[in-house]
Amino acid sequence: MILNFFMTPDIGKTSYSRFKRSIMRKRAAQDPMASSPISTRWQQSYEKEQERTSHSQSTDCSVSSSDEYWRTPEKRSLLPCFTEVSNNCSPVTHKPPRTLARNLTQKPVRRLLLHHHKMKFRHQTCLEAFDDNKDEPCNRCDSSIQLCEQDTCSWKGCQETKQKRTVGRTYVEDNYYCSSLKPEVKLHLTGLHNDYYLNLLDWNLENHIAIGLKSTAYIWSGENNTLTQKIHLPSPSTYVSSVSCIKAGDCLAIGTNNGEVQLWDIETQMRLRNMVGHISVVGALNWNGHILTSGSRLGHIHHHDVRIAQHHVGTLNHKQSICSLRWSPCEKRLASGSSDGDLNIWPYDPGTAMRNAPLHSIKHPTAVKAMNWCPWISENLAVGGGMGDGHLRIWDTNTGKNIHSASTNSQICSLLWLPETKQLLTGHGPPKNQMTVWQYPSLSKATDLSEHSGRVLHLALSPDQKRIFSAAANGTACIWKNSQ
Repeated sequence: MILNFFMTPDIGKTSYSRFKRSIMRKRAAQDPMASSPISTRWQQSYEKEQERTSHSQSTDCSVSSSDEYWRTPEKRSLLPCFTEVSNNCSPVTHKPPRTLARNLTQKPVRRLLLHHHKMKFRHQTCLEAFDDNKDEPCNRCDSSIQLCEQDTCSWKGCQETKQKRTVGRTYVEDNYYCSSLKPEVKLHLTGLHNDYYLNLLDWNLENHIAIGLKSTAYIWSGENNTLTQKIHLPSPSTYVSSVSCIKAGDCLAIGTNNGEVQLWDIETQMRLRNMVGHISVVGALNWNGHILTSGSRLGHIHHHDVRIAQHHVGTLNHKQSICSLRWSPCEKRLASGSSDGDLNIWPYDPGTAMRNAPLHSIKHPTAVKAMNWCPWISENLAVGGGMGDGHLRIWDTNTGKNIHSASTNSQICSLLWLPETKQLLTGHGPPKNQMTVWQYPSLSKATDLSEHSGRVLHLALSPDQKRIFSAAANGTACIWKNSQ
C-alpha cells in the first residue's frame, strides 16, 4: 500500500497529515508490512500465550538450592547440596504461518522475524524437563556405551580397524603374539569428544570406570563389564569436559564446559556439590586427598577443599589453557601442562600464601597433555610430545633435567606407566593411531598395538594394575588384559 501511495500522480498535493493517517490505518489493520518490522497478528497472540504459560509455570519450574545447609558449621562437609528440578515443565510448540515468510519480501526484515521466532524455542530441548515416570532424559540426546559383537560388528570404527589390520596383517598378529596385553572387551562409544585437550576417562579403586560422553558421565563396571550408572548433567547445553575419581570412595568430580566443578556420588547418582569459580572450560581435574585441583582453558588452576563451604583455597596460573594436571605419588608436588608447551612443577601448599613461581618451569615444543608420574620413582615424570614434536621424555623433577628421551614420529595423546612390567604405554595419533609399549629406562620399543583407527585420546589403569582401558577418537574403546 505504501509503495502504491507514493506512486500516485498527485503525490505532490498530498499533505503530511494524510500520509500519517494512511500509515496509522495500516497499522490498525495489523497486516504484515514488508517495509516495517511491526509485530504481526500471529506474533502478538503467540507472545500473549507465552506470557500466560510462563506465568502459570513460574512456580512449577523454579530451581531451589539448600542454602541453609551451609549455615550450620557442623554440617559443612562433602554432603548433598544439589539442585532440584521440577517435573512439570513441558515445551510448547508453535509454528508461524508459512504465508508470513512469503509476504516478507525484504530479506533483512525476514531474517529478523524468523530469528526472533527461532530464539524463542532454542532453549526448549528434551533435557530441560524430566519425565514424571523416569529420571533419565529422552533417548534423542542420550549417548551410550555398547559391547562390540566382534565377529559380526558393522560399526564404522570396527570396519576401519579391520581394514587397518588387513594392510599389515602379519605384522599386527606377530605383535599381538609377542605382547602381554591382549584385548579382552571391545566397546562402542557414542558421543566421545574428539578433543585433544580434554580428560574424559578415569578408573577408581572401587573398580568403576568413568567416561564422559556429551552431557553424561557413564560408569562402567570393571568387575563384570556392564554399564551400571549414568550421571546426567542438568542442562543440555553443558557437556562433560573432564572427570576424576577420588582415591578413597565413590565420589566423582566432573568438570564442565561452563566452568563448573561438580561432585557426584556414583552409587546414588546424586550431586553432592557444585563448585563455581572458573569462567571457561574445565579440561583437567586431579585429586590429592580431600584437595581437588582443577584447570581451565584460561590457564587458571584452582585448589578446592571439598570439606568446607569456602572450597576455593588456592590459585595458580599459566599463560594459556591447562591440558593436564597430575599430583605425584608422594602427594607433595603438582605437575601442570599447558597448551603453549609449559610444564610447571609446583609445591604442595594449598590454603597458604601461594607462591607465584613454580619449583621448575620446563618448556616443550608443543602442548603438554600426555604426562604421568612414575609409580616406583616418585620424582620422575614422563611427558609425551604433541603433533610436530612426538618425543617421549622422562624428567627428573628434583633437578629439572631430561634424563631419557625417544622419538615416536607421531602425536602422543595419552600415557601410562605399567608397574607390573616396569614399562611405559603411550597412545598415539596420526599417522598410525597405535598404542606403543616401551621398555624402561632404555625407552626401546617393545611392541605396537593396532586396535584403534582413531587417535588414542585416553588411557586408564585398573586398581590391580593388570588391565587397561583405551578410548579412541573414532568411538572405539577396548579393555586390555595383561596375560603375564
